[in-house]
Amino acid sequence: MAYDDLRSFLDALDKEGQLLRITEEVMPEPDVAAAANAASRMGEAAPALYFDNIAGFDNARIAMNVHGSWANHALALGLPKATGTKDQVDEFIARWAKFPVKPEWRDNPLWAQNSVEGEDVNIFDVLPLVRLNDGDGGFYIDKAGIVSRDPDDPENSGKQNVGIYRIEVQGRRKLAIQPGPVHDIGLHLRKAEERGEDLPIAITLGNDPVISIVASTPMGYDENEYEMAGALRGAPAPIAKAPLTGLPVPWGSEVVIEGVIEGRKREIEGPFGEFTGHYSGGRNMPVIRIDKISYRTDPVFEHLYLGMPWTEIDYLMAPNTCVPLYEQLKKDFPEVQAVNAMYTHGLVIIVSTKKRYGGFAKAVGMRVLTTPHGLGYAATVIVVDEDVDPFNLPQVMWALSTKMNPSDDLVVVPHLSLMELAPQSDNPGTGAKLIIDATTPARPDNRGNYGNQVHDLPEMGEWLTKLQQLVKQ
Repeated sequence: MAYDDLRSFLDALDKEGQLLRITEEVMPEPDVAAAANAASRMGEAAPALYFDNIAGFDNARIAMNVHGSWANHALALGLPKATGTKDQVDEFIARWAKFPVKPEWRDNPLWAQNSVEGEDVNIFDVLPLVRLNDGDGGFYIDKAGIVSRDPDDPENSGKQNVGIYRIEVQGRRKLAIQPGPVHDIGLHLRKAEERGEDLPIAITLGNDPVISIVASTPMGYDENEYEMAGALRGAPAPIAKAPLTGLPVPWGSEVVIEGVIEGRKREIEGPFGEFTGHYSGGRNMPVIRIDKISYRTDPVFEHLYLGMPWTEIDYLMAPNTCVPLYEQLKKDFPEVQAVNAMYTHGLVIIVSTKKRYGGFAKAVGMRVLTTPHGLGYAATVIVVDEDVDPFNLPQVMWALSTKMNPSDDLVVVPHLSLMELAPQSDNPGTGAKLIIDATTPARPDNRGNYGNQVHDLPEMGEWLTKLQQLVKQ
């Protein structure tokens, strides 16, 4: 079943026993985040949470942990909630093969019921903002689909981007955003600044569940997220035109915030408790000016708790990190059988593969490090044989225990790009990377006896003289 908005998915979760409605009055801090933190400790069938009685707010609605279990993730894809992890990844691969499915333009978007713009904008009037962790530098919006276009090729729908990036609220119409250089929006911003321009964006909150999945998927730069959403939904993704920027946004969003990332303007953002399970520090980040907010009546604010894994973000980014890496590796190495990149958004990646010859597994590991996602995220790559299930950690540990020889099977590559949030980086943005070959050793090719050198034939000199004379004639 394809869900067109967040509320229809919340109703489906409710019917499946996967939504807890918290009716008692709770404090905005720490109760909302603490409850979501607790839900993530309830296992692979943890429910989503819905709050509508929050002290200090007249009419607030907050949804948490919407994708925060394998059960909820399965339901988001229209699968039975008992569908296992590997089966969900396999289904993701099958639907990925149907990409692209063109989106469907619709009139009368749900988010167009109310609007405010210009100096009348006050984000605090629209969203019931709460902090997630004690050390956060402020209020954050961390589960929004942010839409932008390539300033050099704005009509190319493939080069538009829908991505999830952390946003700190710094004023009634002022936000700060963290667009990493490995992300599409980071490239869009660089191009806009080189042109001396601001970058128009639309921030969409409370989206249908598949939009959130594709917005956190490391797709190719020229691949359209709405076209992938259609493939995953099994039906065209409904979209509408944002009134101020003209950007394509989800038809069923709860809130659409339009504005610009102001070119060459930076201010301190952070710290924030990140998906790595560590706080990031305060750094200079780009600034967003809000120019218009459109929203449904009584909007539901969908929020996402991050902290010590696993939390909702680990389920949200699990299969959709495994599958693009699998597809990219499979093109170059058909021997690759499966890819597990579920751990901390692929800071560790486990690949199972057949081998052609000695050293082949290390070549596969090197290719992982040069994929679009691996360039910025993969810190450690473990390569195992085809009969080892990379999703079965006891099997992976068996391979490490019995097949990995530290003197031959560890490859350290220094000074590669690594996301700034990675705690193990040498300096923010760079670090050493490790390939572990935990496959059964394969014999190298026997290419003959290299001790016997080939010499020129005895008659070669005579023929050289003859050919030179013929050339001169």
